[in-house]
Order: sequence, then structure tokens, then C-alpha cells
Amino acid sequence: MPSPAESPKGPFDSLTNAAHRASSFWDRVSDGLRIQTLWTQFFSEARASYSLYTREIDWETVNKAKGLRRFLRLSRLFFWAMLMKLSPARRVFLLIVLAILACFVFDVRPNGTPREAEFVMAIGGLIFLLALELADRVTMKRDLEIAREIQHWLVPQSPPRVPGVDIAFSSRPANTVGGDYYDAFLLDRAAPVPGSQRLLLVVADVAGKSVPAALLMATFQASLRTAANAATPLPELVVRLNEYACAHSLDGRRFTTAFFADFNPQTRALAYVRAGHNVPVLRRASGQLERLEEGDLPLGIKPETRFPSTEVTLAPGDLLVIFTDGVIEAVNERDQEFGEERLLDILRDIPAESAAAMLARLNTAVTSFAGSARQHDDVSWLLLRVE
Repeated sequence: MPSPAESPKGPFDSLTNAAHRASSFWDRVSDGLRIQTLWTQFFSEARASYSLYTREIDWETVNKAKGLRRFLRLSRLFFWAMLMKLSPARRVFLLIVLAILACFVFDVRPNGTPREAEFVMAIGGLIFLLALELADRVTMKRDLEIAREIQHWLVPQSPPRVPGVDIAFSSRPANTVGGDYYDAFLLDRAAPVPGSQRLLLVVADVAGKSVPAALLMATFQASLRTAANAATPLPELVVRLNEYACAHSLDGRRFTTAFFADFNPQTRALAYVRAGHNVPVLRRASGQLERLEEGDLPLGIKPETRFPSTEVTLAPGDLLVIFTDGVIEAVNERDQEFGEERLLDILRDIPAESAAAMLARLNTAVTSFAGSARQHDDVSWLLLRVE
């Protein structure tokens, strides 16, 4: 009599094992994501890809046609937009594969070629072309991951500890790497009196996205750290950065918007320079909102630009919110922008908590508003709360 371990498996055991293997396979393919999440992600990526190709379509020409002719013209232009994204060799290869596929569809068999062979050749060619594109994508993704790690090193991972001040910041790039930059550091760390140091706050946004913007962001960070010291007045610091930016801005095409703030924790005086950046919001402890609107051109436009500073005095419970345009330009599935008015409404109602807690609420509000819509720009914040 066979032991239990040697007992033959019944149909139920086979079905259970098959279901387990299918479940494991699905978890591996989907990374454990739910169907709704997968569909949302696919829909978002499809919209972004469609926008990438349709940007190159001459819609004026398409709209001149009607009915079937319009559909055919749009299909042809869309096909060419996709084809021209490939390298010349892969374009020719794809056209050959499509010709073979057409022979299969219309049952054209030159030299007595079996119909099944045409189908296998066409599908194999498409899979081979897909493999080449995936190999390029994997290589590029690996390089971008390295760039993201380097960029991660350039920004502070935790805020400086300054008595009487609570700081929080975050950044979420639209792509693997981005052009937003934030920083907060003490200018005179060796000050003899504890708490007498000056605190420099910076939020900047390089025009553009992805790798070009990230490279310019890295040079901005290096220039800032080189030029910043305790003896440099804030306007002079910004002038130096502007001169450097003008020398590397490609005639103003790669400008940088920035907001600089020099805060004295002892006197709570905050001197700031706004170089074309989004207007920060100062929420007083009473709930009243003020805008720090004084400012001038972005960095990298005119070398001779002077940047005078403006000063305000903060009080316990005041909150300074600095952000980049990715916040107010975030869009949802209906292409509606988050907008400044929505941000101001949230800041009026947000409870007075720690800077980190309030930052989490702000990020949640933007993410919930955007939903499944793909992010088009980097979203960065820096919050300073006086205790």
C-alpha cells in the first residue's frame, strides 16, 4: 500500500497546482498590482505616447479632409510619426516586416512560400524589432537610474537643525531625473553664538525636463555652494549665479527661475530675492495669506540684471511655502490645472501641524487631484515654519 507521500495526485490537486502557478505567473508579470491600478497606469502611458506622436502631426492638413479620407490621412501621418522615431536601419526592417505581413493578409505567396511561413516571419520580425527597442530602453533606463542617484546626492536628504525653525522639503520628478532643485543650509555654521547663524533657503527650476535640465541643475548646485558664504550679501550672491547662468544658458533658452531666502533665526528677519519664480505664499499664524511677489527676471536672461532683496519679518506660527510650477500646473484627466487658487484654498484650511505633516497634506492634495493623469513637470516644495 503506497504511503501518503507516494499517493497519486487527483484532479483536484492538479487544478490547485495549476491555479497556484497561474497566480505566481500573474504576480510576477503584474508586480502584484491590482487590475484597476494596471489599467490606470496603462491608460496614462497610452495618453502620454499618443501626445508624443500627435505633436508632430499637421492637424490643419488633417482637418481639411472629411470622413474616411480624414481617417486615412490621420493614420498615415500617425504611422510616419511613429516610423521616424526609429533608427534608419530599423525603419527599413519594419517596412520589410510589414510587407511580409501584407503578403500573409492578402494571401500573396511569391515562389510558392507557405502561408504559415509568412505569418511566422512577420511575427518573428516584429518580436525581434521589439527586442531591439527594449534593449535600448533598458540601457537608457540604467543610465537614468545612475543619473537619478547622482542627482539624489546633490540635494539634502534631511533639513538642517535650527532652533526655532521647522523645515520640510520634497521633490517628485516628472521623469526619472528632473530640473527642480531645493536646498537649505547654514551660511555660518561656526558662529560663536548658538542659533545666530544665517539660514539660506533656495528653490530653483531649470527650464526643460529630464537629462538636459538635470545637468544644468547640477551646475546650478555647484555654483551656489561655491558662491555662498557668510560674508556674501544675498543680492550679490544672486548676481554671481546669474552671471554664471547667462554664460551657460544657450542665449537664454535654458534659463532658471529661483527663489532665495536669507533667514535670521534670532531676529526672524527674512530677506528674499525672487528671480522669475512662482510667487511663494506666507501664511501668518492668524491664517492670513501674503504673497512674496517682489522680484525680477529669471537667471540666465541678462548678465547685467541686478536683484534687490526684500525683507519681511516672521512670527511664531508663520508658514512659508515655496513651490515650483509643477504644483500649480498639475492636470487631471479632464486637462484641468490644479492652479494657484486651489493651492491658496488648501493653505487657508490646512491645520497648523509640523512642516512635514503639512507638506504631506499638500502632496496628497496634488496627487489626488491629478489622479491617473501623467505628470508633465517636476513637483517640488520647501516649507519653513517658525516655532
